[in-house]
Amino acid sequence: MTPETIIDMEHVWTRFGQHIVHEDINLRIVRGEILGLVGSSGSGKTTLVREMIGLDQPSAGHVSLFGERLDQIAHDALAALRNRCGVLFQGGALFSALTVFENVAFPLQEYPAIEPALIRDLVYMKLTQVGLGPEVAARLPAELSGGMVKRVALARALALEPELLFLDEPTSGLDPVTAQAFVHHLQGLHRELGFTAVVITHDLDLMHDLCTALAILADHRIVAQGSPAEVAENPHPFVASMFSGERGQRVFGITAS
Repeated sequence: MTPETIIDMEHVWTRFGQHIVHEDINLRIVRGEILGLVGSSGSGKTTLVREMIGLDQPSAGHVSLFGERLDQIAHDALAALRNRCGVLFQGGALFSALTVFENVAFPLQEYPAIEPALIRDLVYMKLTQVGLGPEVAARLPAELSGGMVKRVALARALALEPELLFLDEPTSGLDPVTAQAFVHHLQGLHRELGFTAVVITHDLDLMHDLCTALAILADHRIVAQGSPAEVAENPHPFVASMFSGERGQRVFGITAS
């Protein structure tokens, strides 16, 4: 049985004036996959993600999300598709003036049909899912460690039970031990919830431990795509520079040539 396609980008070009960001991008992400999207700063990773959920339109080509062409559906239908997605922003992006409880409750409160008692139960359930106890609910973001901020942000991203999760540098700013614990928690949640994910990352350990596939952006194109082990052996200069160093050899077991 062919896996269901969640995101399908066909011959996508992105231009800003005369500047080409993406050139003939073809990318297919199937249900249950965790795709690591990798590239240097300015390679257009965030722009590509914005195109995946219809926040930006490509200059040419088209994008389908959950089987719907994003350039051919009405605004309300596009909003409904986005509600099936969750986003973990780089740095967490919690509202500094709101408590942990209020941050996680925020997306739920967009739906008047969800009663306050149910919102309360859902918030505490999501905090439990990400490994946090009810005692943190009344704290402000400034009172949390970096790892706790990431977990609260993840709880907020999961509040509406998304089928598709976008994670922007989820381990940035974390020490190695906390980063590893966060990745292991994401692995458990993926097994439990079965979501599909797109992860923008430069973290080799995360690529190895969490991602089921990688797509490498360089020279305006996807220059390598496949399993982490397959991509790590790709000879493209950018890929080689990332994976053939001492750390890449240690993480992926690559033999230096």
